[in-house]
Amino acid sequence: MRSEKERKQRKMRKEIMVAVLVLFVVVSQMERVEPADPDCYDQCSTGCVQPDTRLMQRCDRKCQIKCGPDADPDFEVNIG
Repeated sequence: MRSEKERKQRKMRKEIMVAVLVLFVVVSQMERVEPADPDCYDQCSTGCVQPDTRLMQRCDRKCQIKCGPDADPDFEVNIG
């Protein structure tokens, strides 16, 4: 025959195991969020700040080419 203390301890262990199991299931079902890729055009155009408007527009056009939808990620454009 078990004592009252043993029954309470056994019940407590069961409750803890159920809580851990539920927590494990919840955590395993969570979606993992990947960090967003930095915006290519924004980074490129930030480097285009020039006192000469014509040079700034030329640099901006290079950024559009570099970061456009058809851009090759390995292709480097000299924006300087």
